[in-house]
Amino acid sequence: MYSPVGADGYPKRIWDKRTGAIDPQVAAYWQENYDLGYILRRDWNKGLGKKLEGKLSLYVGDMDNYYLNNAVYLVEEFLKGTRDPNYGGEVAYGDRAEHCWNGDPTRPNAISRLRYHQMFAPKIVERIEKSAPPGADLKSWRY
Repeated sequence: MYSPVGADGYPKRIWDKRTGAIDPQVAAYWQENYDLGYILRRDWNKGLGKKLEGKLSLYVGDMDNYYLNNAVYLVEEFLKGTRDPNYGGEVAYGDRAEHCWNGDPTRPNAISRLRYHQMFAPKIVERIEKSAPPGADLKSWRY
């Protein structure tokens, strides 16, 4: 579903399950269009960094079922080195946490998923306050 369309009208396969051969054109397409680490590196200094400054929060279990934590380690390394602008976000790893860990180190995912609004509303308000234009009303909507 992430591949370009093949001659048969279906998405091209990235690898041949019989031979194990990887299709380099499909791999390049995936990288160019879906590899977030690659896209961040490629476009950070082309204006993407300015658009994302202070907005990136990455949460991953350090025992992700799909090993996505390994990719996050690489992205975090890149983000820590960003300048002008610095990414200004947050990267957190759930100790022994699985896929879909959401940033709450005190509860299991099944419970913390029920309280996203409690977890993220304060962060959203903080972001609004930091990025509001001068003179914006930052009080009437806070209860």
